[in-house]
Amino acid sequence: MTKKIPIILDTDPGIDDAAAIVIAATHPAFDLKLVTTAMGNVDVEKTTQNALKLLEFVGADVPVAKGASKPLLREYVGAPEVHGESGLGGYVLPEPTTCPVDQFAVEAMRDTLLTSDEPITLVPIGALTNIALLLHQYPEVKPHIKEIVLMGGAFGLGNRNSVSEFNIFADPHAAQMVFQSEVPITMVGLNVTHQALVSMDSIQMIQKANKVGAMLEEMFRDYLSVGTEGTASTGLAIHDACALYYVLHRDKVEAQPYPVDVVLDGPAAGATVVDILSKGRPANINVTLSFDFDHFNDWFVESIKGTVS
Repeated sequence: MTKKIPIILDTDPGIDDAAAIVIAATHPAFDLKLVTTAMGNVDVEKTTQNALKLLEFVGADVPVAKGASKPLLREYVGAPEVHGESGLGGYVLPEPTTCPVDQFAVEAMRDTLLTSDEPITLVPIGALTNIALLLHQYPEVKPHIKEIVLMGGAFGLGNRNSVSEFNIFADPHAAQMVFQSEVPITMVGLNVTHQALVSMDSIQMIQKANKVGAMLEEMFRDYLSVGTEGTASTGLAIHDACALYYVLHRDKVEAQPYPVDVVLDGPAAGATVVDILSKGRPANINVTLSFDFDHFNDWFVESIKGTVS
């Protein structure tokens, strides 16, 4: 049996986060050690409750730790116009019977990393506030991090302004701190995730497969209605699941290391500047350039089918 990959998922659910959470919690290749939450798509109280609800829905016994309620320096800006006021579109999950652990997310990550028998992969799929605080306050955890695989950034067009992706825009100062941390980082950005579409036929397939697929199909209808994440003719961008796909199938992904900086303010705040013309600057980020998109679609369907019966 193949050894499971230990991961910590840092998230702000969010509709596409919901898909990533259920895959991380149930896929046989992952050992999900901890879920941490932050403000992002909606406020941190809602993202934390959403994480608890989703994990309970799939029967996963995974601790949840509540994290940052605001960015490091700028004002919090959410995205309820995309994910709905609850963060999960119009879908209503039962209230959780569990509670978050009695520990701030950063301390929970520190303890999980330092007590692990092997390095852990961090998979942030929201703003990088918690990760920045972790690396700044507890630099001793760095040798215990195998790598950071984040969904965020854009090598090209953005989705919050013309050049910035939402997760980096949400806290650009945190992103810059993480990018300069010298921890191995792969950036799975919009240039890939906007092409890694799950077809509408596939969404109908998971809708019929099990209760998780039915839940996601209903959420995806709300997501599709926004008009920015895909169309009925092309398919739907499930951005955050792409980070998990990379962790498992990097042989299906083209990536290249580049120097990358984050714009901290002004009209391009949150932009990830991929320096393709660098003259000897050391690369700090492994930037994804392309996926095997058909394989991603098939992997997503099979991952959801395998969640619960």
